[in-house]
Amino acid sequence: MVWDRIHARDARAAPVQEWGGIAYALAAAAAALPRAWQVVPVLKLGADLQEEGLRFLRELPGLELERGVRVVREPNNRVELRYVDQERRCERLTGGVSPWRWEELWPIVEGLDALYINFISGFELDLETAQRLRAAYSGPIYADLHSIFLGLDAQGNRVPRPLASWPEWLRCFDAAQMNEEELGILASAWGDPWRLAASAVGDELRLLVVTLGARGSAYVASPAFRPEPLGWRDGGLGVARPLATPGAATSERILVQGAPVEGDPTGCGDVFGATCFSALLDGAGLEEAMRAANAAAARNVVHRGATGLYDHLQGRIGT
Repeated sequence: MVWDRIHARDARAAPVQEWGGIAYALAAAAAALPRAWQVVPVLKLGADLQEEGLRFLRELPGLELERGVRVVREPNNRVELRYVDQERRCERLTGGVSPWRWEELWPIVEGLDALYINFISGFELDLETAQRLRAAYSGPIYADLHSIFLGLDAQGNRVPRPLASWPEWLRCFDAAQMNEEELGILASAWGDPWRLAASAVGDELRLLVVTLGARGSAYVASPAFRPEPLGWRDGGLGVARPLATPGAATSERILVQGAPVEGDPTGCGDVFGATCFSALLDGAGLEEAMRAANAAAARNVVHRGATGLYDHLQGRIGT
């Protein structure tokens, strides 16, 4: 979890201090998943914000907190956000809980039906742990890669960075999400970002979703992609596949319905990813799931912070 301090473009406005990061995704998943599903947060919470963090989590319906929430000694992640325009921002990260080790992670996720990984600090998992997770876990994995593309300078400012070993990273997931800028970083030494996306999907990474801000979202899907996540693995990576699934990758852009809205875009990618994967798990087709995710992200723009976001996404409170 991350405690955000958000400075708007208007320097006269007081900064907003609120839960951010995975809190947005948890609120969105609680709002989007059918009531028969249970959300198991797998996260580390710094002891300095233990009471506040647990209070927030207990207010969301359908969360099972005993299994995967760990309070640690390190100071909780805190991020200072300063917006340059409606979508671009500068971030400064302080605090920092330790990454998940395989030995502590696997007993929590083993047996879960589906796994949504959200890189909030960018340091939650190293590549070796992600590879071990992919090899051992037979359920579907949808990963929002956002902060894995951010490094830290000497002052703690988040700075874009190339993703080392990116083909190996992408093969750890069935579906991966990034924004348009991050796709450009990935393709910086390749050329056309969308040609890279088409070449990246296959029998392992089956779906690449790219968020486009006010312009909606787009996807590139491999011939092996099917909309039912619980059937994605077909026995896992241990099953030999003699030939790659024949056919070409497909792609489409999904527009946002209605006029663009002004507000706070913090957490829109988190809301999008959790809503999209939740809708797929509930039986929606891919484009239907992405339309729902676009709508949820647009609704998030007019709500600041993650507190009250569940009710806001459910249409229970005003903006």
